Order: sequence, then C-alpha cells, then structure tokens
Amino acid sequence: MLFITNRFPTQSIRTRVGRRFEFDLKNNAAANSVFYCRRLPDGSCEEIGGFNLMSELKASPYRQLLIYIHGYSNLPEAVFAAAAEFQALCDAKKQHEVLVLPVVWPCDDDLGLVKDYWDDQKAADASAFSLSRVLGHFLAWREDGARNPTEDPCLKRINVLAHSMGNRVLRETLWAWNKYDLPNGVPLIFRNTYLVAADIENESIHKGETGELISHASRNVVVYFASDDMALRSSKVANLKNKIASRRLGHTGPEDILLTPSNVFSVDCDDVNTAYDPPKGHTYFRSGTTPGQPGLVFEHIWGTLMTGRAFPEDEHRRSTIIRA
Repeated sequence: MLFITNRFPTQSIRTRVGRRFEFDLKNNAAANSVFYCRRLPDGSCEEIGGFNLMSELKASPYRQLLIYIHGYSNLPEAVFAAAAEFQALCDAKKQHEVLVLPVVWPCDDDLGLVKDYWDDQKAADASAFSLSRVLGHFLAWREDGARNPTEDPCLKRINVLAHSMGNRVLRETLWAWNKYDLPNGVPLIFRNTYLVAADIENESIHKGETGELISHASRNVVVYFASDDMALRSSKVANLKNKIASRRLGHTGPEDILLTPSNVFSVDCDDVNTAYDPPKGHTYFRSGTTPGQPGLVFEHIWGTLMTGRAFPEDEHRRSTIIRA
C-alpha cells in the first residue's frame, strides 16, 4: 500500500529512497517534511520518494485515485486497516477501478478525550502547511515535461474522502495552499470530495467561509452526516469545555444548503450509522452490518465514483436520506 505522511520517523528526516521508515508514535508534531512511502506485506514501511510514488500511481492499472484523510486519535496501523477495508470493498465492486491512497497525519496517543482532541486539532492545523506542499508537488510533477512527458499525461481521476477531523485537515490544507502558493485560487483537481462525519463547524462550507475552497477544488462535494453520531457529541463536549459552541457538519449537514456553492450535496445517514458502527455511529462509510460487505453509504459513494454525480437521477436534487 502506498501512503503519504507528515509524521516524524524515528530515523532522520532526510529523505533516502529505499530506507526503512518507522513512525515515531510518541511525537505528534506535524513535520515540515513530507514522506512518500510504501507499506510492505509484512507490515514494515519503506520510503520511496515523491517522484517514484507519483509515477507508480500513474503506471498502476487503476482508473481512479481516492485520497483518504483519517480522523482524530488514529495511529498509523488503524489508518492502514481502514484504508485496506475500503480498498477491498472497491476491488470487490470492480477490479482496478479505485486505488486508495491514505494520508497519515500525526494524531496523538494520549489517554483522555479532551487532551487527545485538542492535541489533534493543533496537529491537524499544523499539517496544512506540509500537506499543501503535496498538492503543489503533484501539480509540478504533472506539468514537468522532462520527467512526465506531456504526450503521456496522467489522466486518472482524483477523489478525496475526509473522515471526522480529517475534514479540518483538508479545509486548512486548501486554505494554506491558496494563501501562500496560488496566485489565482485553487484549481479544480478533485472529481468527488466526500466529507464524512465531518468534525468542523456546520457553516464551514458556506460561501465566504474557509471551507468554500473545498467546493472550488472539486466537481462534487458530498456531505454525509448523522445526528446521533456519538463521537461528534464528544467533540461538541470538548469544544464547549473550551467555550466554543458550534454544531458540527457531521451532525447536521450544512447549516443552510442554500448558502453553500451549488456543487455541495448532503446525505442524511441517521438510519444506518449506528447499525454499521455500534455504539458510536461514527465510522459508517465502509462495511455495513456484516464486515466486508458494503453498507448503503459505501454504495452511494461508489455510485458517485462511477457516475461523477451525487444524484444522477435528478440533476436538481441536492439532498437525500439513506434508509435502512
């Protein structure tokens, strides 16, 4: 499995292609460096470098890429397990269609919700600067005629799925990229962007808000939410403890869909989230009630991957309810 990370290794931060890469799990600071790696079948990891990773993505038989940005309090092995499950579901649907590429950002492993939560928020914000460089690296590689000939461009469709606090990572990454590196706004680089159980404010993707850039970078933005998501209730408690009161996007969907750009869609998952992920109801976008068998949320995601539309049966529709 290929992956990208801005977690510190136990080794030097100097890139060396082919070296063993081991995560420093006690360090949840966001590295300024970015590491492009492969996880081997025995569970070890090696660094392969950015050009090699992107070249492997281009040469792979898969037609589409899905960048997976995980949520808070997820150490690397949990991220790899989640990505592998999603990959297996995709492969079962259609071989060589969607390749999952996890982005491992530095969550903490402290005990206790509130300390862990706030440490991870800081790490999510700090990750924006290094991960925005990944997007810049990709554009530079794609446009470099000497190393990636223009007569043989990379035509794979790129999608992104952000889960929980991974939505904060995505939002802040696009904001930092736009502010510091782009003269004319973010380019349209994602075909579909999935905001699942998003741990950001529910007005974040309104016009004029920081998260509006997500819609600028995407053809479609699909928000999946559930009002009884227990993990987001804990998030709300953590925010209230620090005197921040705001409903979460993953609880309510957009506060006002009419205030969002027209390519934003919302999907109410209240009827299935707890059945798929008891008792928290937070990780409901992969398997359904039977492990290894796709749930209805995954089926909706798969449908948009295949068609490029959130609701292909009705071009004017902007929301739906997934019913058990």
